[in-house]
Amino acid sequence: MSENTTKKPRPSLTEGPIAKTLILFSLPILLGNVLQTLNGSINAVWIGKYLGEGALAATSNANIIMFFLISSIFGIAMAAVIMIGQNLGGQKVEEAKKVVGTSAVFFLILSIVVALFGLLFSHTILGWMNTPADVKDLAVTYTRIIFAGVPFMFGFNLIMAILRGSGDAKTPFYFLLLSAVLDIVLNPLLIQGMGPFPKMGIAGSAVATFVAQLISFALLIVYLYQKKYFLRITKKDIPLLRINWMIVRTLIQKGLPMGLNMVVVSLSNLILIHLVNSYGSESTAAFGVAMQISSYVQMPAMAIGGAVTSMAAQNIGAGKWDRVNRITWTGVGVNILMTGLIVALLHMFNREVVSFFLPPEGKAIAIGVHINNITLWSFIIFGVFNVVAGVVRSAGAVVFPLIVAFIALLLVRIPLATVLANKYGFDVIWWSFPVSFSVAAALNLLYYRFGKWKQARMLSSRG
Repeated sequence: MSENTTKKPRPSLTEGPIAKTLILFSLPILLGNVLQTLNGSINAVWIGKYLGEGALAATSNANIIMFFLISSIFGIAMAAVIMIGQNLGGQKVEEAKKVVGTSAVFFLILSIVVALFGLLFSHTILGWMNTPADVKDLAVTYTRIIFAGVPFMFGFNLIMAILRGSGDAKTPFYFLLLSAVLDIVLNPLLIQGMGPFPKMGIAGSAVATFVAQLISFALLIVYLYQKKYFLRITKKDIPLLRINWMIVRTLIQKGLPMGLNMVVVSLSNLILIHLVNSYGSESTAAFGVAMQISSYVQMPAMAIGGAVTSMAAQNIGAGKWDRVNRITWTGVGVNILMTGLIVALLHMFNREVVSFFLPPEGKAIAIGVHINNITLWSFIIFGVFNVVAGVVRSAGAVVFPLIVAFIALLLVRIPLATVLANKYGFDVIWWSFPVSFSVAAALNLLYYRFGKWKQARMLSSRG
């Protein structure tokens, strides 16, 4: 009996109707993103309700560290998605398995190093972040437990990347759902010590996340082996569990620019928050709510961007460039429809949505409504450049989209918001959104049309 016998060689993204495949592939990614955001919000409610503002401030500091860690591995996981997708598109299942084997060993070593570093230096890291003294001990307790769970978090993210690279977005969603439900249910039980559970306070919230990730990760591995998933490492594949330095070099060279892209976005938002803070607490509150709303508006574009990356990578591997072009413009069209629908609904109920987050007294609601009126529609343009960048990256051209993000968000948006706001007033800050997104979309479209991204390669030579 061959261990590689499976019912089907793989779910293929290189054939069939593009629009239907794209929508069915992007929906589980979209729902997964919504789920993770809701998970974080509900956990914040539990912590705030049972432990108060100090504990909430402590977890906020820890979450900044976790966002940075997720950003750092996001790019490397995306590089694995693209390499696996290209190899499968080119019918090179063994090459794809080499990427899986090396990625597994690389992520394991990386996660252990990060976990040990975090466990040893949590106190120092939180000190660098200027964590308030009255919540520092709580933050250290929470952060250390979260760091202990890093191997499971990294492993979970890698397996989700491998599945998406092979054309399966549904399985990652089901196990994300399991993780989120476990996390949400365990949080109050372990914080308060309900029933047979010990009362652990803030440590209970971190342990809930740790346990949820561990169980979901373990069950996902069991599920894939029971289903005889075609990229699983079998006994005869054990020699593939080694560091192939060419693959590692590619993961880092192609992954770091994609991870840095998230860092550029975060940095731009931090500078913007710093600027808005100077206009008073009502403006800060209104801006915070507008950003909370826009984080949901961006989700279809992020999901479609992820879907077109996987689809285009497989089709590039198969040499189907005409289909890659159709994937791009279908992705742009689907984004305009989905994001446009959400934006239209939010404009119809703008005041009601903003009022849900803010107290009725004061000017914050009016400011929030005004910010949404200027910025919301621009996320349709954000989606266009995100989709085009996703296709370009899937060929291995990862540096240009990073340069575009740097130009648009740090060289256009921030000077516009800082220099011109002083001269022309508060509104310039909000107009910096459509202006910077338009610059990014224009540059990405020009590069897509005239650039040499099709000549990019994930691996410099075959290994």
